[in-house]
Amino acid sequence: MTATDRSLELITTAAQAAADKLAHDVIAYDVSDVLSITDAFLLASAPNDRQVKSIVDEIEERLQKELGVKPVRREGDREARWILLDYIDIVVHVQHSEERVFYALERLWKDCPEIELPADATATRGKAEEHAKLQAEEDGAGFGDQR
Repeated sequence: MTATDRSLELITTAAQAAADKLAHDVIAYDVSDVLSITDAFLLASAPNDRQVKSIVDEIEERLQKELGVKPVRREGDREARWILLDYIDIVVHVQHSEERVFYALERLWKDCPEIELPADATATRGKAEEHAKLQAEEDGAGFGDQR
């Protein structure tokens, strides 16, 4: 069993929306062979809570506007550290970068086939690491200036 064409359409649209809002490390897995409750997972992250919410809002708006679907469930809004959008056919996880590293969902689903995403979404790979390095350099420079 593989993800349906509809699921792939949802994943592609959601991935593009996430990339457009500068999400980091967007990746999708076809989990249809191991889970009966959904076809695919989309994972994305951001370095702060505000951006997590912005990405989720864009995904939700784009899927509603372009494909006429609303999530049946939206969880995690209060803290905005990990927001989950459940569309039945797909589940979208947008996590704060720290949660992404801690929970390492990729490790859980690494044996599932990766779904091909739009070039903009694929280009987000490694952005979290780049951001962390830049942040460390800025923090280091700032520390030196305080002496």
